[in-house]
Amino acid sequence: MMLIRRLIPFWLLLAMLAACASPTPTAAPQSRKLRVLATTTIVGDVVRNVAGDAVELSVLLPVGADPHSFTPTPQDVAKVSEADLVFANGAGLEEFLQALLENAGAADKTVAVSQGISLLQGEAHSHSAEEEHATEEQAQQPMPTTETSDAGEHDHDHEHEHAAGDPHTWFDPNLVMIWVQNIATTLSEKDPQNASSYQKNAEAYTAQLRELDQWIRQQVETIPAENRLLVTDHKSFAYFAERYGFTQVGAVLPSFSTLAEPSAQELAALEDAIRQLGVKAIFVGTTVNPNLAQRIAQDTGVQLVTLYTGSLSEADGPANTYLNFMRYNVNAIVEALK
Repeated sequence: MMLIRRLIPFWLLLAMLAACASPTPTAAPQSRKLRVLATTTIVGDVVRNVAGDAVELSVLLPVGADPHSFTPTPQDVAKVSEADLVFANGAGLEEFLQALLENAGAADKTVAVSQGISLLQGEAHSHSAEEEHATEEQAQQPMPTTETSDAGEHDHDHEHEHAAGDPHTWFDPNLVMIWVQNIATTLSEKDPQNASSYQKNAEAYTAQLRELDQWIRQQVETIPAENRLLVTDHKSFAYFAERYGFTQVGAVLPSFSTLAEPSAQELAALEDAIRQLGVKAIFVGTTVNPNLAQRIAQDTGVQLVTLYTGSLSEADGPANTYLNFMRYNVNAIVEALK
């Protein structure tokens, strides 16, 4: 009994020491993993390849969501607010983003993975067919702002061109290599303890992207040059076309955004071009309403081919990673055009 009485103070002392050694709530953010939020499934997959298991990664948009037309919920505001970092495509792709960041007070922790890419320019689209041209200074802006492309504020005539330029940079793996370095640099600055791991992962993934680029070139060579004509649901394949030697004949929605509405004259002109140039297929993304594209395909007698454009597939689908996404699309394009 005396032994037990003597041991009690000893165990109480140990408990007190353990309590003193436990981290306080204010110190917790330093010891836990970074909470990282990616806007789209495509951005999320690239971040995952760079970050590995060193961060807690979640993706804002669900599989199959159109990043142009996505409407965030109050729960999404909370997700953004709780994140340490938010990786977005940028360049005006996520048209909902500016208002969401303001509501969540998170503008200072958001990084555009497309930062540093010289964006391709295009003509602004509206029912009045007015043209707008972005400046080079706007093209270099990392995130959509009120000076570059208003997120959530659009003219009533459905003028939806992005002032910064074409945001669909992921259709060129060489540009995704820039994404990778932006992600690795940001993670390393925010979490220096894992910087070497982030850089090593970035180098390994960049090597895979180089292999993907070479594979795409080999596949495209099997398509006769005169058949390398692209008609898509909206203007999303310019980077792919420029890199791999395709001609963009036109788009059902002649805009960088799926929120645009074409005029009857524009649709008629597209059908004439398809017939005159002998276009073999119209390519439509899984995140876009295919009705207009189906009508044009029926009118012109060409096939309608489904691609993955703004989102990866489900985990058990054929485009569940960015690398598989590109391989699936290239295989579908080659099969339709050769």
